[in-house]
Formats: sequence, C-alpha cells, structure tokens
Amino acid sequence: MIQIAVFSDVHGNLPALNSVLKDIEERGIRQKFCLGDLVDFAPWGNEVTEKIKALNIPCLLGNHDERIAFDIPVVPLSKHSEEETNARFIAIDHSKKYITEENKKFLSELPFHLKLNYKVGKKHWNIQLVHSSLSSNDTYLYESEEDEIFIRMLEDAQSDVIAMGHTHLSFKKQFENGTWAINCGSVGRSKEENRLASYLILTLDEDQVSAEIVQIAYPLEETIRGIEESDIPDYYSAFLKNEKVQLF
Repeated sequence: MIQIAVFSDVHGNLPALNSVLKDIEERGIRQKFCLGDLVDFAPWGNEVTEKIKALNIPCLLGNHDERIAFDIPVVPLSKHSEEETNARFIAIDHSKKYITEENKKFLSELPFHLKLNYKVGKKHWNIQLVHSSLSSNDTYLYESEEDEIFIRMLEDAQSDVIAMGHTHLSFKKQFENGTWAINCGSVGRSKEENRLASYLILTLDEDQVSAEIVQIAYPLEETIRGIEESDIPDYYSAFLKNEKVQLF
C-alpha cells in the first residue's frame, strides 16, 4: 500500500498550510504534492512559497502563481461584483509588491502538470496532477460537469486518477471502469460553507485506488487578523468569517 497527499490553493494562508502539513505528518504520509496557487489573498505568499521550497514538495504552476511570476495584468471578470473586482485588484497588487525576486523566480519555474506512476505489487497506477485541466490552469470544472468531460481527460492523460484544484470546492467521482476525477479543494481559501482546510489522500493498493477528502480546522482567527493588519482588503477576512460576501 502507498499513500500520497495532494493539496492545492494555499493562497498565502500560512496558518492553514501549517495545519494541513501537520495533519499529513501525523498520518505518516511522506509523499506530498501541491497543485499550485501559493500566493494571493492572505499575506504570507513569501512564507508559503519558502516552506514549499524548504520541504521540497513538488508543486504545479497555478494561475495566480503564473500571474505573479510573470507580472501578467489583472483583467476584470464579468462574474465578479464591483466590490470583489476592486478587492481582487488590490490583493493581487499586494502580492506583486511584496513577493521576493527569488520566490518570483521559483514560481516562474514550476511545472504546468505532473504525471506520477506508482508500482504496487504487479500493478502500475498512473496519477495525473493538474491545477485545473490538462491544457489550462484557469478552467473551472465543477462536480456538476458531465462525466464525459472527466472521462475524456482521463483518457487523454492515460491515467487512473486525475486530481485537480482551482475551484476551491472539493469533490470525488469514480467511474464504472474504476478511474477517478477528484478535486482536492483548497487549503487556504475554501469556498465550502465550513471554510475548513481541505486536501486529498490517495491510497494505492494492488487491486484498487481509494480516495479520501480530508477537511480540518486551522487557526482561522490568525489568518483573519493577518489579513486585517495588512494592506489586503477586509473583503477576504469577511469571507473567511462567513459574512455576506460571495467569491466566485
């Protein structure tokens, strides 16, 4: 049996990341992978990036990482309210201002996706890791999508499991042939009502793969205080408090 932990979308939330890494360690899981979006929306983008580097955790290039690394202009999104649009511009500008050149370079060199192969007994399992899809790191795929979309992705990747993040909403789908499409949710900016930090554990046996979405509490007040004491808009602390703001 082999276990791996997969997490995504930390978004500068160091207290949440520390809690997830501690939970993974306590479970004795040594294989860890991050699907990207280390920065934006909480004030510890540098510290999160440096922790991922220090622990040698393989990490993908999320859309926010790419924007910060290459100074890509922020484009308003039609689905956002005026309030969220303004908050988003300020929060991303904060990341661009404070990210170090060393961390910016690290982000710029992250791979777009990774394919893993694990041998358990006589069985080889192929695990495809993406931020949001095989061809884009900014495509929103939700649990409500038709199964065929995920089945086609699995076929294109020639994989038994495809694991993704980006939407900040976890789900897992197993298909008739035993393959899986899984969203591991978000560590630092969950859009689920409970706002818990979320990650995925995959257990690989010779005859099957099983998947568990783990959701844990973290020092939320520490993150809220960090946002409110920074130049990041309080819009994002209000969201973590489950006040009446909506993020898409």
